[in-house]
Formats: sequence, C-alpha cells, structure tokens
Amino acid sequence: MHNYFHSISPLNRYQTSRYSRQPVKTYRAATSVSKRLLRGLAYFVIALLLSSIVLTAILRFLPAPTSAFMLHQHIDDLVAGKSYRPIQQHWVSNAQISKYAFAAVIASEDQRFYQHYGFDLDAIYKAYKHNLRGGKLRGASTISQQVAKNLFLSPARNFGRKILEIWFTLLIETLWDKSRILEMYLNIAEFGDHLYGIEAASRHYFGISAKRLSASQAALLAATLPNPAALKADKPTAYLGRRQSWVLRQMRNLEP
Repeated sequence: MHNYFHSISPLNRYQTSRYSRQPVKTYRAATSVSKRLLRGLAYFVIALLLSSIVLTAILRFLPAPTSAFMLHQHIDDLVAGKSYRPIQQHWVSNAQISKYAFAAVIASEDQRFYQHYGFDLDAIYKAYKHNLRGGKLRGASTISQQVAKNLFLSPARNFGRKILEIWFTLLIETLWDKSRILEMYLNIAEFGDHLYGIEAASRHYFGISAKRLSASQAALLAATLPNPAALKADKPTAYLGRRQSWVLRQMRNLEP
C-alpha cells in the first residue's frame, strides 16, 4: 500500500488535488454572486424608499402634475386602441374650494378623518365582520389611503400594492397635514370618464367653479366617489339620489 501511493506520479497527485478543490471554488463563487445580488437588491430597495420619501415631501408643497390613476387611464386607452383623450383636471388650492366640498367628502368617505393617523381601525374591523357574513364586499379605506393609492399606485388589487399603499399612507400622514391631504384628494379624485378633481367636475357638471358649489351639489359629487364610472352626477339614478341625501344628513350631523 505504501509503495502504491508513492508510485503515483507528481502530475497525477496535482490533478487529483486540483479537481478536489473545484467544488469548493464553485461554492465560493456562487456564494459571492448571491451576496452581490442581495447587496444590489438592498441598495435598490433603499433607493426606492428614499426616492418615495423625497417625492412625498416635495408634493407637500407643489401641485401634483398628474397621478398614477390618470396615467393608467391613458394606458387603458392605448391598450384598447382608442384615440387619445386629454384628462380634464385643473388644480385649485383649498381657498378656491367650497367648504361644502370638504364636508361632503369627509361625510361620504371618511368621517373619522381628523381622528385617525391614516388607518381607521374601527372601520377596518367593521368591514372585516361585514365581509365575513358574505354579500357585497365593504371597504374601509381612509381618505389618506385613497390619496396614496390614486397618486402613487395602480388600480391593481394585490398584496404587493397593499403594502405600498400602507407605506405611502404612513409617509403622507407623517409629512403632510390634514389640510394638504384633503386638498390633494379633492384635486386628484376621479369624478367621471377622464374627469379628475373637484374643479373640473364642478365645471363639467354644473358650469361653476369649485368655490361656488352648494351643499347639495357637493353632496352629489361626493356620492359618486365610490364608483364614478357607474354613478353619473349628470344622470343621477334613484340610488345616487338616496346616497346624496344620506351625505347631506351626515354633513349636518358632523357640523361642529
């Protein structure tokens, strides 16, 4: 046995040693690549988070030139082969909006708007209990969540988008005050086909500026918000009329 091992040539011993080290080198190379990929992914995620913070901070002071939902409207038209249609939207400040418009959207969409920090846990629990019983699904999105979704995200419904919605809602509630959140909401909310914002909606449906909206007109516009594609302010159904009356009652109940 001793003589056999000594009879192996130096070249054979070198080749045996070299081949035995190859799996180790391959493992180390794969580990190195994995670490680089993970590091690159971490840098990418950090860059996205920082970018979202900067963008949200900028929009605290500047009007939003467009929104994710407006852009998605153009994409839908393109995919469907439709000719280009401009979005009807005109930014206005809070001072140019009727007080009834603020009251109407709060009454319709988020009555605890001034009490929560972006998420209405009581409404979420009630929606959960309601949905467990079956029937028509009920949502519990606050105005802040709707701003996060409409401004930054697509209409898609999936787990990833919900996580991003939570992130942007936290950013909005942290970096903006409630007045700014309402201002943004009323300027980017959808009120009809290619129709966004309270100013464009007021002029389209009533021929007046948002500043001149009456309580009844503001309530009618707010009543369409759950489904502006189906609920038309210029063609109110009996259901929409009942919703408008309900919003008006809630507006009176919420008055200080």
